[in-house]
Amino acid sequence: MKLYIYEHCPFCLRTRMISGLKQLDMQYEVIMEGDAETPTRLVGKKVVPILQKQDGTHMTESLDIVQHLDQLAEPSYVQEVDAPELEQWCKDSADAIYKLVVPRFTKGQFKEIATDEARTAFVARETRVFGDLDDLIANSGEHLAKINQKLLELEDLVDTREDVHLIDFKLFPLLRSLSIVKGLQFGNKVNRYMQNLADKSKVDLLFDQAL
Repeated sequence: MKLYIYEHCPFCLRTRMISGLKQLDMQYEVIMEGDAETPTRLVGKKVVPILQKQDGTHMTESLDIVQHLDQLAEPSYVQEVDAPELEQWCKDSADAIYKLVVPRFTKGQFKEIATDEARTAFVARETRVFGDLDDLIANSGEHLAKINQKLLELEDLVDTREDVHLIDFKLFPLLRSLSIVKGLQFGNKVNRYMQNLADKSKVDLLFDQAL
């Protein structure tokens, strides 16, 4: 099997999580930013992640891929559990998170933007959505304050989490994205949660790229 991904992408990270957790024999292929031909050839549109299944067919949508891969072997991770506080945390935090992480992603060290051409395409794409990215970084204060408060609230919500369920495929990719942001205050419990899932999933955190 093969996963076509961006390294920075939180939706792609969901698929990397399940592959790592289940120790699947998975190939990864990073699609360059600005490369619309490859995904369009595979699935008819520019999108990631894309899974090439064992039968050679392809599928998209990150949580659909997670659920498909979860069915291939035991144990099962994609279980619906009652976690309304965590679901609400993700919903309430998402806008500020993306305004913090997206402009920093464009300055990061990821294979999909390893060329000047690809990085320029990435900046142009995100500028169309978010506006001036340098201004967003320069004026991060409001969003930093909000997310620092949300991270404080998250401490007790993740304190006793041991098993991996569906909500973790939504929460952890957001937190991993935030690890590229300097000035955030990750408490001990959130840090432990993040490192535990990073280790189990065999994915990297981004603290070494924080800006």
